[in-house]
Amino acid sequence: MAGIVVIFDFDKTIIDFDSDNWVLDELGATELFNQLLPTMAWNPLMDRMMKELHSQGIKIEDIVAVLKRTPIHPRIIEAIKSAHALGCDLRIVSDANMFFIDTILEHHGLKECFSEIHTNPGFVNEENRLRIFPHYDSTKSPHKCHNPCPPNMCKGMVIESIQASMANDDEKKTIIYLGDGIGDYCSIVKLRDGDYAMPRKNFPVWDLVCQNRGLIKAQVCEWSNGEEFEHVLLHLISKISIDKINYAQQYSVHDCRQQTLLQGPGHQQGYKFRTKATKLRLVIPTQLTSFGNFNQFRPISTKTSISIGNIK
Repeated sequence: MAGIVVIFDFDKTIIDFDSDNWVLDELGATELFNQLLPTMAWNPLMDRMMKELHSQGIKIEDIVAVLKRTPIHPRIIEAIKSAHALGCDLRIVSDANMFFIDTILEHHGLKECFSEIHTNPGFVNEENRLRIFPHYDSTKSPHKCHNPCPPNMCKGMVIESIQASMANDDEKKTIIYLGDGIGDYCSIVKLRDGDYAMPRKNFPVWDLVCQNRGLIKAQVCEWSNGEEFEHVLLHLISKISIDKINYAQQYSVHDCRQQTLLQGPGHQQGYKFRTKATKLRLVIPTQLTSFGNFNQFRPISTKTSISIGNIK
């Protein structure tokens, strides 16, 4: 569906682990990372760790091999491929880095499914060393978000820029947002009425959503694992598609009635009326009819306090 934009977090949403921690653990660099963490911001520290690994003789090929082993649920792979095949516009907003994300997506045949990736820059330099930089340089000017966002990236600001880019589109777009972490809370708050939030249950974003339900305009549909990821996402795509068909049918009937009225007395008196013809064609693939009753998704609690934990 061209009118559906699905935006994914990456770490612990598309893949099962934090990609930074996965690479450091697999290459035996976690102890040094933990020693330096109290003294450095996350992105400069990851850049420093890549320098340390390079000095130890770890090659880019070694990092790539580790990334290809990153656990990802097979149903998530199929869900992404299905959503793309159905014509949804898929994007990523992540606090990982471009090199890690690109490598993993390409390995699983998913890279071409995504139209945009918003993340921290990551690339191999002329010395064949991986460099990692922050998405937003907070040392020059803080992003001034009041939600619990890390200093290098406010995902809510990214969502606002995506919304602004779609403002002049002929067709109204519906956003589905999936995430697990504290940084994903700001994205969900920025969603509008008619959009859908898919927070991962029993992860940090879920707690914030439950505690601040009154601040969230989007409909909330939780998920916990790969099977639920696929089931809920494809069900929402089906529901939105059907809603768009129903709207198109109602608009068509209203337009026909309006034309009939305009061609009544006014037409007899010689007045000329001009109406704009609109043709809408929506197709719902048959494979989307098997995802159950949408009413199964339960509303969550409506507390108003907010708790802020550690930010990655």
